[in-house]
Amino acid sequence: MTFEEFITVTESSFGELTTVQKEQFRKLDGLYRDWNSKINVISRKDIDHLYSHHVLHSLAIAQYMKLAMPEMYGSLRSPSGNTGILDIGTGGGFPGIPLAILFPGGHFTLCDSIGKKIKVASAVAEAIGLGNVTAVNARAETLPGKFGFIVSRAVTSIENFLPWTQGRYTHGILYLKGGDIAGELGTAMQKFRIRPGSVHMWKVDSWLKDEYFEGKMVIFFEG
Repeated sequence: MTFEEFITVTESSFGELTTVQKEQFRKLDGLYRDWNSKINVISRKDIDHLYSHHVLHSLAIAQYMKLAMPEMYGSLRSPSGNTGILDIGTGGGFPGIPLAILFPGGHFTLCDSIGKKIKVASAVAEAIGLGNVTAVNARAETLPGKFGFIVSRAVTSIENFLPWTQGRYTHGILYLKGGDIAGELGTAMQKFRIRPGSVHMWKVDSWLKDEYFEGKMVIFFEG
């Protein structure tokens, strides 16, 4: 997917982007290619699919929010918004950095326990002038405070992930996940006694018509 194709899909989904947002998205390609040559945060074979497999995949969370919680989506799209969002296991900055570009009303804390990965996320955010991002080299459970939302992209099984989030959010968790989701989710819900009606799944390929997204979901755990 070219940058121009990415912008077409993004604006058709989320409305017109500002000149600054377009430039921030445009710069991601060169920055990640440069950093990836030093520190491998995206697989070598996948770097050519940055905009589709990584940036748009991250923005699937925004599309779900637009459909399922339009008021919160509108607040995050507005620069006057003030919602704290924790990205656990951000790696090189996904899904946090694409979401931070689209959502100026969110204040994003990008967290990863691997120092070299958070170095990349921090450098990319700084290079594109993202003032609503803080990058932290730490384990999520050691961070102080509480956030509006927790976001993450398939850092581990749901059963392993949920304990890192306990008591850390008010509105909910938005987790990008693929694979045997039904099995994982069932095990986790039983173990942690999660009320069935409080968990929602949305198919990413209902929005992005690409076989790469087949079986990939946004899972929302209500706060």
